[in-house]
Amino acid sequence: MANSTEKVCENMPRIGRRLSSTGIYHVVVRGINRQDIFHDKSDFIKYLDNLNNIMSNSDCRLLGYCLMKNHVHLLVDTGMNPSGISEIMQRLGTSYAQWYNRKYERCGHVFQNRFRSETIENEQYLLTVIRYIQLNPVKAGIVKKAEVYPWSSCRIYYGSRDYLSELIDTRRILDHFADTNEKAIHLFRRFMEEPNDDSCLDDIETNQITDSAAGKIITEVLHNHPVNILHQMPNDKRDKILRYLKCEKGLGVRQITRLTGLSYWTVYKA
Repeated sequence: MANSTEKVCENMPRIGRRLSSTGIYHVVVRGINRQDIFHDKSDFIKYLDNLNNIMSNSDCRLLGYCLMKNHVHLLVDTGMNPSGISEIMQRLGTSYAQWYNRKYERCGHVFQNRFRSETIENEQYLLTVIRYIQLNPVKAGIVKKAEVYPWSSCRIYYGSRDYLSELIDTRRILDHFADTNEKAIHLFRRFMEEPNDDSCLDDIETNQITDSAAGKIITEVLHNHPVNILHQMPNDKRDKILRYLKCEKGLGVRQITRLTGLSYWTVYKA
């Protein structure tokens, strides 16, 4: 099955990216095979240093970010440069991968295929995306408050002089809330803390499999055993099944979470 999938992927034409009318993009890049790309503090810092150097030498602005262990979210304003996002991601990916391979004495790809991106076409969705990005560690169960997580732009938006705080252009979003900085930060914090069910690029399920159909797929894969058997399996065996459901059967992370009762982070990391 894996060989058939690889042949299909090789024969697929490369599709051009959709261009944003506002010049703003939400970008997601993942470790190859969903493997971790950050293992310690120095890895996170190196990626941010590279990002800072590349952004400083471009016409683009960084509006927000979140570095998770095996993937990265960026919110970038390209200034209407149609090639800006591709140039930045290519340079960023190459520079970090070379450093990473030297540090860990390995070779080969670090990131999974091309980066994924979605266009931001209006103010309402811009606010949704920045909240979604910065709440990633909360929804993954890593922290209880977004500002506690050290590898996102949240603390910078809350007024902290955080690591590389000059990297983020907060005005583009904070100006939406109020004219004065103090009031804007207060209202933005309230916005971040509102109950929400934001869904962005990360949660798009490309084949739109219904829960009913997904349930049948899971049952077949488990050979008609009840889904709670997943809770009792050794982690490596369970993760192998979860990867199969995601990568081969096309089920979404949240969908598997709903149908199995496993935590979002367990399904996501597998």
